[in-house]
Amino acid sequence: MTSESIMGLGQNSIFLTLMVVAPILGIALVVGLIVSIIQTVTQIQEQTLSFAPKIIAVFLGLLVFGPWMLTHLVDFTRNILANLSSFIG
Repeated sequence: MTSESIMGLGQNSIFLTLMVVAPILGIALVVGLIVSIIQTVTQIQEQTLSFAPKIIAVFLGLLVFGPWMLTHLVDFTRNILANLSSFIG
């Protein structure tokens, strides 16, 4: 296995990781920003208030994007296992 193939595999792994977590992180970021703006406008400074909407939004995001994320992860794993002989030899 050459260093180029190792670097390519690492690059694909990092890209897949970023692609899979981006929707969930984006949802959490947007919901956190909205709750933060609402807290600022209403002057409610309760720290635990921001966690419940984020948890609910992330859970709903996992329900929506979960099959898509799982499909990409399974395809990547199948690709790794299908080319396992080239990694060993």
